[in-house]
Amino acid sequence: MRITIELEPGDITRFAEALVRSRRVAQEADEADILEAAKQALDSLPISTAPSYVRKRIGGVQRLIVMLEDEAWALPSAQRVDVLEALVYFSDPEDLIPDDIEVIGLLDDAIMLEMLLRKLAPVLRAYTDFCDYRDALGAAPQLPDARHEYATSLARKRDALRARLAKRTLAAAAEGSATREVSPPRNDANKRR
Repeated sequence: MRITIELEPGDITRFAEALVRSRRVAQEADEADILEAAKQALDSLPISTAPSYVRKRIGGVQRLIVMLEDEAWALPSAQRVDVLEALVYFSDPEDLIPDDIEVIGLLDDAIMLEMLLRKLAPVLRAYTDFCDYRDALGAAPQLPDARHEYATSLARKRDALRARLAKRTLAAAAEGSATREVSPPRNDANKRR
């Protein structure tokens, strides 16, 4: 059986408000504590009995953790906060729907993760490209000159991927502002027509 959920603007607003709280925590808490809480949440989650809509998104949480911990990638602070807020929300057992409610307790987590993973998709793609490049280079050489060349090559690739990411972010922001300028304001009177 397949069930589709359509979120209304009010629903999105509730998720946005919860995300604001998560962002506040992400900005004030120690990153190591957030990572530890996310890992603990993953470890305590009964993955084998979790609904498939949750299991499908767990890999995304794991990938976010790996990305944050990858010193060679060194995710910039703006994107770090976005990733940390996703992990804060995921780690909170008392979010919009308490996680201990069987079957539906993780529904809000799955919805929030889906929204955040879509938002972070360009960052995750860039990170995947970086990992693929690093894997193609092979293990870091032991000789100092070769090791320096290896590190320089990785840094160039990382910088190129970050530039691509920044360009996409600016383009998306410009597109979003253009859409807001063109779109008529939405109100209840417009909805009834």
